[in-house]
Amino acid sequence: MFIEDIVISRVRVKVFNLFFQNPGQIFHVREVVRRTDEEINAIRRELAHLEKAGLLSKEPRANRLYYALRKDYPLYADLANLVAKTSGLGHDLIKNKNKIGRVKYAMFSGRFVRHMPLDPEKVDLLLVGQIILTELNGLIKSEEEKRGHEINYTAMTDEEFNFRKKRRDPFIVDILMGTRLMLIGDEEEMLKVSD
Repeated sequence: MFIEDIVISRVRVKVFNLFFQNPGQIFHVREVVRRTDEEINAIRRELAHLEKAGLLSKEPRANRLYYALRKDYPLYADLANLVAKTSGLGHDLIKNKNKIGRVKYAMFSGRFVRHMPLDPEKVDLLLVGQIILTELNGLIKSEEEKRGHEINYTAMTDEEFNFRKKRRDPFIVDILMGTRLMLIGDEEEMLKVSD
């Protein structure tokens, strides 16, 4: 599964990935060209289209045009989730699901998806199932190198997760009460407390 499966413009996919993986940053046209390795005219067309659609804002500074994501865009959160699932660690986890074990649930915290400031007390990624930690650690390390910071993750068996959920363990309650993006598994099923 790739974002390219539903967004047919290769250039637009690269622009989405650049902006959504770096929310809050502004980019001038030539920087977008450099970071996407695409032709300047194709980039200008995509930026103009996304600005007209309301996803990007445009600001002239000196002799350059700068673009930034508009977080008030109605589909901002949906697009951020889509990019998180189809690129980087989200893509790698989904693609390598069978290599990392029998994963029943995998979810990112909303903070992680939105690239909010790190909180060492919060979990960025939760995996539930029979997880092969050596495989998972390889994927995590690769993403940590790209992001330049540690990813706080937890893996546990289905039995441990259900036990802690039933006991209303503060650690699990905190994770489940926060915003999240499900990568693998059914969210309603995950939240259900079994007898």
